[in-house]
Amino acid sequence: MSLRSLLQNPFKDLEKALGYHFRRRARLELALTHPSFRHETTDVVEDNQRLEFLGDAVLGMVVADHLVATHLDHAEGELTRLRSQIANTQALAKIAKECGLGEALRLGRGESQNGGAQRAGNLADALEAVIGAAYLDGGLKAAQKIFQKLFVPPLEKVTGGDSENPKVSLQELCQKLWKLNPEYRVVSAAGPAHARLYTVEAVIRDEVYGSGTGPNKRVAESAAAAAALVRLRTEK
Repeated sequence: MSLRSLLQNPFKDLEKALGYHFRRRARLELALTHPSFRHETTDVVEDNQRLEFLGDAVLGMVVADHLVATHLDHAEGELTRLRSQIANTQALAKIAKECGLGEALRLGRGESQNGGAQRAGNLADALEAVIGAAYLDGGLKAAQKIFQKLFVPPLEKVTGGDSENPKVSLQELCQKLWKLNPEYRVVSAAGPAHARLYTVEAVIRDEVYGSGTGPNKRVAESAAAAAALVRLRTEK
């Protein structure tokens, strides 16, 4: 990155890694502000702790929504286990480190000298704060963009990848049975722009085999595909 580009947007590389560009960059800066930096800087009056609190709640909702939509055969206990595997401190810290978040942290001198940029707790807290900041900046859709970019790949490794993807499984089954692909039809999109709820139908051979809802088309399509799979496997 050139010096000019860096001066214009010091978080350009991080935003690219996150998969989301902030409308108000000050929110991202605040999410990266560790309490130690606030304590040592007279003109900084706020740190990322409140955003961390918000981000923890938003991430929990987004992870739960994804798991419910893509794992219809899992009981509550199994869903809770999967969520804990991707949203615990060590997992969050690993994701934060891989996207370069540590290098962007604003730390106090002592915290920085003691390796605070690589400390798991700092990284996990900052990542949750970034998700909270994204939610304030662009609503649930913004948080979901970050989730898709950073969390879905490791989550697929935990759950078995494409074997747990209803759309992939449905397509493979339709190809095996009829040599065709399912189609997805948006039935409705209700609610305000920041909290839209989509309803999608999975159509096979001009017949609706399943329907699903979600905060975006992808999640709704996955839910519809999962419902269609249940019906097809029951009929086989």
